[in-house]
Amino acid sequence: MIRILGIDPGSQRTGIGVIDVAADGRCTYVHAQALKLLDAEDFPSRLGLLCEGLEAVLDQWQPQQVAIETVFMDKSATSALKLGHARGAALATVVRRRIPISEYAPRVIKQSLVGRGAADKQQIQHMVRLLLNLPEVKLQADAADALAVALTHAHMSATAARTGLSTALLRRRGA
Repeated sequence: MIRILGIDPGSQRTGIGVIDVAADGRCTYVHAQALKLLDAEDFPSRLGLLCEGLEAVLDQWQPQQVAIETVFMDKSATSALKLGHARGAALATVVRRRIPISEYAPRVIKQSLVGRGAADKQQIQHMVRLLLNLPEVKLQADAADALAVALTHAHMSATAARTGLSTALLRRRGA
């Protein structure tokens, strides 16, 4: 059994999703939450809350692998920069623990779960609930996105193991 932590970084909320992956590839829901960062008095304090919250998640759930969504260009450069800072804080927190980390573009995550890179949030949430057998569970959007990142890593890792290709090569191919 491998435990994967998926992270959907954000400067206001960071999604956290934890799944277990059995040897046969079956994925099981373990935990999901959104780290709420808006209570901090300023942006650097938000990053501190993100690191503290992620440290607590790492301590409690003990993942063996981590997957994180890459930055996409949003409406404004300022938003993208803040997202990049949040992502960097999450990466640094995980790397300090020496846990293997993989990065996935939003398009690859959507394609992996829904079959096309232009899927909307409702389609992603539907597939997350379907793949994790959570039909009646109402998932917070950022937490659902984090579970999608974890599921993508599970699928990419399984494909890499079957084909002998690296997950990095598969991500570039959009497989």
